[in-house]
Amino acid sequence: MILENKLGITDQIELSKEEERLSNIAAKELFDNGKLDKLEPGTFESLRIIHKTLFDKVYAFAGEIRKENIAKGNFRFAPVLYLEDSIKKIEKMPQTTFDEIIEKYVEMNVAHPFREGNGRSTRIWLDVILKKQLKKAVDWSKVDKDKYLNVMVNSPVDDREIKELLKSALTDKISDREIYMKGIDHSYFYEGYKEYRTEEL
Repeated sequence: MILENKLGITDQIELSKEEERLSNIAAKELFDNGKLDKLEPGTFESLRIIHKTLFDKVYAFAGEIRKENIAKGNFRFAPVLYLEDSIKKIEKMPQTTFDEIIEKYVEMNVAHPFREGNGRSTRIWLDVILKKQLKKAVDWSKVDKDKYLNVMVNSPVDDREIKELLKSALTDKISDREIYMKGIDHSYFYEGYKEYRTEEL
């Protein structure tokens, strides 16, 4: 199913390419204009602003909590019925240590609050928290794509592997735009990965 979009595109490959192009431009602007530094780390509002900025030119739902139940592969994300409560609980989670930050990141991934673009938005959101709390960032070029996808799927049950994987890729180069942009490289993280499917409410 091709998502309804502001561009009027009806071909999935074309939509993916244009979505990636426009969101990358927006992500660079978000980094360059210092807007990321003004976000309050760990809040849903900061995540909403990131998502809205990245996808506003593509989707009408940019920055809006999804109204559909969605799944990817065999994994079902938080049901719409409980989504807002889940987000409120995640916001209250501590974020003082590296482990606490990754636990919060994992829970926001399970919530998957938007219809599309969750991974890219949430990785930026994670970097905002890490930079503000620990003066660190994830160098995504050092994160093996296949291993990352596999451990993220398992992280709601056991988050030790995702913590180990991301901890090994931490850097103090928090002002490096190239490192930041690698975290939203759509082809790097999603090539060969199963697409979302909606489920009946």
